[in-house]
Amino acid sequence: MTTDSCRVRRESAAQLAEYATVPSAFEVREVLEAVALDGGLGGIQLVLRQLGAPYRKDYDAEPSHRPERWCERFDVRHWLFLGAWRGSERIGGAVVAWRTPELTTRTDTALLWDLRVAPAAQRQGVGTRLLAAAEAWARGQGARWLQIETQNVNVPACRFYAARGCTLGAVNRFAYPSLPEESELLWIKDLGAVG
Repeated sequence: MTTDSCRVRRESAAQLAEYATVPSAFEVREVLEAVALDGGLGGIQLVLRQLGAPYRKDYDAEPSHRPERWCERFDVRHWLFLGAWRGSERIGGAVVAWRTPELTTRTDTALLWDLRVAPAAQRQGVGTRLLAAAEAWARGQGARWLQIETQNVNVPACRFYAARGCTLGAVNRFAYPSLPEESELLWIKDLGAVG
């Protein structure tokens, strides 16, 4: 299938339970290990490391992090909710957080809060269509930057964002106290001059 058969449309927060039917889980076979050079004074180098024992990572596994709980945790009145459809089948979605001070104090930055594509629809351009729609909407709101958080264990996502013009802006090796083996990677997409 091609992206021609994929339709991206705007949705509402009321559809988040349905949105969550597209899984966020993936198999971790390799990681980008964050190595501090000279105690960090020489920078941080990401080194691709294959895992001896792959495992499954599911961003929705923690009940409080599931999409249908986002409205309880945040003021989502200014957020964008997108669904990707092939005919009557939901095959993906994306969410952009905007004007959410508890996530960022920057007024020129939108956050790609979530992007997911059903396993059977991956590598068919669906994620690219969702990201482009998110970028266009954020730009239309006046955002100068789109920020995307992922983790060093999500190598396919890192490759996806890098291939679409995002730049790695920050590596936080200690962002997740309960997951000390994971590092937070913040990607930035320049949306162009606003005005």
